[in-house]
Amino acid sequence: MKKIIPVYIRVPFLFFAIFAAMEYFIDSGDKPAFIKFPMVSVFLLVFLFLLIAIEIVISAIDRIMYQLLTEEQKLKLATENAVPIKESQWYKNLIKNLTKSEPIENEGQLLLDHDYDGIKELDNNLPPWWVYLFYACIVFAVVYMVRFEIMGADNQEMELKKEMAQAKIEVAEYMKTAPDLMDEKTVVLLTDAEALAEGKTIFTENCAACHRADAGGQIGPNLTDDHWILGGGIKNIFHTLVNGGRDGKGMISWKGTLKPKEMQKVASYVISLKGSNPIDPKAPDGEIWVDDTAAAK
Repeated sequence: MKKIIPVYIRVPFLFFAIFAAMEYFIDSGDKPAFIKFPMVSVFLLVFLFLLIAIEIVISAIDRIMYQLLTEEQKLKLATENAVPIKESQWYKNLIKNLTKSEPIENEGQLLLDHDYDGIKELDNNLPPWWVYLFYACIVFAVVYMVRFEIMGADNQEMELKKEMAQAKIEVAEYMKTAPDLMDEKTVVLLTDAEALAEGKTIFTENCAACHRADAGGQIGPNLTDDHWILGGGIKNIFHTLVNGGRDGKGMISWKGTLKPKEMQKVASYVISLKGSNPIDPKAPDGEIWVDDTAAAK
């Protein structure tokens, strides 16, 4: 594979493959992940250094192994590789500048006095790529400390709390205008003729059997007077439609049959029937309900 794909193609390909995968799987909203999450940038930088380091080590091992071959083995290897692949000069210069490695012929000059069971130590300099990475880590640590510990920038926990708070605000705003997510806290009274006409149709099809077509009451209570068993007003009526009436003898829950927007229209239509005085209404049930909110206004 190394002979098929040159290093200057292999390393960028692996790097950008990981970069693309992280951008795809990390949900960073309207910003790239490596900008919104600094640790992603750090990971990509370290990953790039590791790729380069691996290539340097592999190339160094290959050169050492090649130098250890006899002339006969080198000739045989050259014969087997009919089309030898030569490293470009810029790549050789790059490797030399990043490693500052000494030729194997100078090994004798680098030997230290340390000797343990025949194992000797070479006085090689640290590879510049490693030194640069070490300095970069120090710079990052200083910037990180100043930003988060001194200047008080938001850490990941604080960012999460702020995003969660903002999400709650956005959900609440969406709930105000999303008909299928409406509840008794967000429902509002409808007064336009079209909505009330639709509410009447829904009432006739689903509620007239118990409350009569004129809402005067039959099995269910009269819905045109001021008496309410579970409270009047758009919010209370909507809550009763969603959750049902009294346990064991009250109205069933309609949330499995009607959508929130449909229940809003029915409740608004029922409120519009107040004082309509149907013929032979059922006796009042419950208590007189007064809208405290309207009274306060």
